[in-house]
Amino acid sequence: MRVLAQRVSRAGVSVSSDVVGRIGPGFVILVGVTHDDSERQAELLAGKIANVRVFDDDDGKLNLSLLDLAMSAPERAAALVVSQFTLYADMRKGRRPSFTDAASPELAEPLVEHLARTLGKLGIHVERGRFGAEMEVELVNDGPVTIWLDSADFRL
Repeated sequence: MRVLAQRVSRAGVSVSSDVVGRIGPGFVILVGVTHDDSERQAELLAGKIANVRVFDDDDGKLNLSLLDLAMSAPERAAALVVSQFTLYADMRKGRRPSFTDAASPELAEPLVEHLARTLGKLGIHVERGRFGAEMEVELVNDGPVTIWLDSADFRL
């Protein structure tokens, strides 16, 4: 499972011009799933996302996590979770990406949802894109701060 988390001041996702998710400050979380991913990996990544310290404290230092903010100032901490199979694009050959490493929708959708639910259980307000839909994601990067997480890099 791969996650690209972008710190934002605000973001939204629309499907056919209808807004399906919108947040203020927090993270836009793009999620890709591969064939052998599990709920445990989704939980591990949700914990990492919730606890990564990339939000400013009162001194302007990157010392606070999304979870810290959710506990002290919930209006400053939300997550917009959007599935993105293209995180598993393979560009080693040619000019057209291969997506054979991306999981099927039957495997990927419940794992993306599990990651979102786990973030919610940790106390973070979560909005979602619509799995499998053609989405428009609008966001205002804050910083910019962008974090790449791959479950293959962590011990389970």
